[in-house]
Amino acid sequence: MRRRGFIFDCEGAAAAEMALILPIAVLLLFAGFESANYFYSQHQISKGLRDGARFAARQNFNDINCRSGASISSGVVAQIQNVARTGKASGGNARISGWDNADITVTVTCPTAAEAQTGIFTSSEPAPQVNLTTTINYDSLFNGLGVITDSAVIGARHQATVMGI
Repeated sequence: MRRRGFIFDCEGAAAAEMALILPIAVLLLFAGFESANYFYSQHQISKGLRDGARFAARQNFNDINCRSGASISSGVVAQIQNVARTGKASGGNARISGWDNADITVTVTCPTAAEAQTGIFTSSEPAPQVNLTTTINYDSLFNGLGVITDSAVIGARHQATVMGI
């Protein structure tokens, strides 16, 4: 008689179900926060490089040119890196913690004579293209939990043609 009562007893069933579901629910919650933070960081980096490339596209042809090979003045490189990293040419707080100017590579490429004749620029002075690339380690929200370690990396690149404004 006691066994029969024990088998059909429903007291505590909700607590048992909660104990079974809670670890999965917490895991899903943490995974959602972590993935949202990762995508937010990726977006901030992409937006920063886009802003930096847009800033570079508006530089003078004397600072970024293809006259004697691809060249760019060092002062302009620092300003481009600052705009990409902070949103200001003078610098400031980084969009993502741990993102330094040294993590941003600024290069200039010059189109060939055939490529230069296809657009509005002449082959005698082709428009330089500024390339920004970066790769930084992702700083996890829950680094102590060991879900995502320091091996996760965020990278992005952006390119713009200098207009010489």
